Amino acid sequence: MAKGSFCVFATSSAKNRPHAVGVSYAAVGLDVYLLVSEDSIKVRNVRENPSVAVCIPVRKYPFGPPMAVQFQGEAQILRPDDPGVKDLIAAGRLRRITALGALDHPGVCFLKITPRRRVSSYGLGISLIQLVKDIGQGARSVALS
Repeated sequence: MAKGSFCVFATSSAKNRPHAVGVSYAAVGLDVYLLVSEDSIKVRNVRENPSVAVCIPVRKYPFGPPMAVQFQGEAQILRPDDPGVKDLIAAGRLRRITALGALDHPGVCFLKITPRRRVSSYGLGISLIQLVKDIGQGARSVALS
């Protein structure tokens, strides 16, 4: 997660209308941060339903089946002046999503996504030969403490 910068972020409205979108992210520990517009569908859906999902594609080999890390989590909406966010910005931990003047745009906020109990993956932790022989054996899951 820490090496990546792109994920698919999925939300659902209060009326159970799903919304999935590709976005840039910054990982801080197991938490994922997004910089988004306050009036976006993502933020509206998180206000209505903070349960979200994240899928991070992982390119381990330039060929072969795609791999991924995915999890369900809870999202929080944080303002840029939130003390925790300010500390992360000052420490350069959110540089991947705040570069090029992104914070200068009016009406931006952060989404902090915290995984629930499990993080799942596909294709990671298994040899490519094993995966190609039986692609059904590529799923893994790790319990978080």
